[in-house]
Amino acid sequence: MIRKTLIAAGMTALLATSVLTPATAASAAERKETYRLMELFAEVFEKVRSEYVEPVSDDELVEAALNGMLTSLDPHSSYMNTKTSKEMDTTIKGEFGGLGIEVTMENGWVKVVSPIDDTPAFRAGLQPSDFITHLDGEPVQGLTLSEAVERMRGAPNTDIRLTVRRVGNEPFDVKLTRAVIKIQSVRSHAEGNIGYLRITSFSQTTDADLKRHIAQMKKDIGKNLAGFVIDLRNNPGGLLDQAVLVSDAFLDKGEIVSTRSRRPEDTQRFNARPGDIADGLPLVVLVNDGSASASEIVAGALQDHHRALVLGTRSFGKGSVQTVIPLPGHGSMRLTTARYYTPSGRSIQAVGIEPDIKVLQSKVEPISVPESERRAEAKLRGALANPDGKGKDKDAKPAAPVPPLSEAKPAEGAEGAAVAKPAATPGGAPKMGDPAQDYQMARAIDLIRGLSLYKPH
Repeated sequence: MIRKTLIAAGMTALLATSVLTPATAASAAERKETYRLMELFAEVFEKVRSEYVEPVSDDELVEAALNGMLTSLDPHSSYMNTKTSKEMDTTIKGEFGGLGIEVTMENGWVKVVSPIDDTPAFRAGLQPSDFITHLDGEPVQGLTLSEAVERMRGAPNTDIRLTVRRVGNEPFDVKLTRAVIKIQSVRSHAEGNIGYLRITSFSQTTDADLKRHIAQMKKDIGKNLAGFVIDLRNNPGGLLDQAVLVSDAFLDKGEIVSTRSRRPEDTQRFNARPGDIADGLPLVVLVNDGSASASEIVAGALQDHHRALVLGTRSFGKGSVQTVIPLPGHGSMRLTTARYYTPSGRSIQAVGIEPDIKVLQSKVEPISVPESERRAEAKLRGALANPDGKGKDKDAKPAAPVPPLSEAKPAEGAEGAAVAKPAATPGGAPKMGDPAQDYQMARAIDLIRGLSLYKPH
């Protein structure tokens, strides 16, 4: 059997995922108790078949029982029938149909982990930590995560109405049109002499795509390349091996991540190989509460090795590993089989990655000041002339004397100042990767520029 190791934060709204646990050795007494409980299950199963108010097929009952068993373990374990198992395989390859949103279940509601870039959910302005309470007017409470996801799936070009509850806002409806989602896991562009890399997910091609984009930026920017911003915001995770390869691309040596299972002998350690694709240039990693699982492995590895500064807000906090185990003829199951630990030995489960520099997403509005009101040395009566013949404004009007330093206070509205306001809410989120709108990105660019000034020459 082929097993895939996943570290994604939840299920996509276009697929349902699931898991099953492996059998363990049991004593004779334990086996006897197990048989007794199986008899109880068989008795309940038969009672439902014969006495439930409406006929229910055996397949429906068994699938519901498997899902109930697995989803009761943790939010990331579940059973997938043949259909949903195939859809998950397609998603891992980077293309699937639906809304383009990673979700989990919390308190009976569907919780958004992250919208995927350039998908219906992303364009509609859905945000991490949004709760989906109704689907086409019907409440999601009472549904399993698989059932809710199944209802959000559908043929491309069909519509669905989601009712969304967001902290600090009244519930609102969003109409989405389903589409075929093609995930481009890596995007890039140059910001002057700084390379910007956005990784939206960890699919089968992420490492190769990353190396291709970096090679192109090195070619485009040339020898003046100052560093890279690696944007992992709203990246819900994906394949463990891709997270390891992406981390390895920027590290010369040392442990990247370790996974610890139930049995100590199953512990795995993944180490970096020589070679840093960024040639030691400064790195800043952007994270937020939509950065989960594989994203947190990359951020944690680069942070622990002091290879990158992590900037933004605390990440999602998913520190577990899932294995997709095929069940020939019956789909597959998605089972939590290990916890992962960063190189320093810390588990980020339920606590997340704390950024080195905390920066909330904000909207920045520059404050302009008329030139006539601008204060400057050149406007002071009797100011010394610049010895090079520069800087003296012949038409300048005398300005008020500057107070002594002990009394000086920042002037309100001083030229070049900027006011940071909370980022826009529904439908008005800033465009990620654009420093003019993306405050966190702008601060990352500033940080790279500052670090590059002190790099050894």
